[in-house]
Amino acid sequence: MSSASILLSSDAVAQQSDALAQLPLTEVLRWAWDTFGAEAAIGTSFQGAGLVMIHHAVEAGIPLPVFTLDTGLLFPETLELKDRLEGFFGITIERVVPELSLEQQAADFGDALWEKRPDTCCQVRKVEPLKARLKTLSVWITGVRQEQSATRTGAGILERYLFDALLERYILKLNPMTAWGREAVWEYLHKHGIPYNPLHDRGYRSIGCLPCTRPSGEDGSERAGRWTGFEKTECGIHTFLPSAR
Repeated sequence: MSSASILLSSDAVAQQSDALAQLPLTEVLRWAWDTFGAEAAIGTSFQGAGLVMIHHAVEAGIPLPVFTLDTGLLFPETLELKDRLEGFFGITIERVVPELSLEQQAADFGDALWEKRPDTCCQVRKVEPLKARLKTLSVWITGVRQEQSATRTGAGILERYLFDALLERYILKLNPMTAWGREAVWEYLHKHGIPYNPLHDRGYRSIGCLPCTRPSGEDGSERAGRWTGFEKTECGIHTFLPSAR
């Protein structure tokens, strides 16, 4: 892993973030590739912003790796979309999977863990697999946008991301889409004919795992419909949770 991304001071990161904020999206992605190469990668759950980023990278010939977290609980529509996007973009999207199968998780934690302890389920099926992938990276590129929810309003374009609290290790988290609004994202997708999840046309604003995602229409934040009945709006990958084990 590049030592530069680990040792950058918070002041240096803030300064670089301000500089990147002045650049168009394609140039932000180009900076990531030119600086870190394949140690910078786009993580996507196939929400609109991630698709916009991938399209910009592909169109500009910027070969950033792309990966997605496959929890084993995704909608069939999401899995089909992955295949369609690989064909549309002409790339391979890496599947990052949990260490535990659903059967092993049930044996360790009980059946339908998502119904009883959703934070723990997200930790096992999303956070821990992501941490394993981030060990190979210097920069994690996300589609986080400030208007998505109250927990994301303070997101900057470039942030120091605490990767290992015990060792105080950081990587860089690049959020090139922070200032994009929902309407701008969808206008771009339609203009360029980019495949998207058909669940969006059925009232799903944000799409995660099947058991924990409901249609929400146009009311509320973009994270509405996730973990209905729980005081929970994030899976934990943007706010790491304690270990589940």
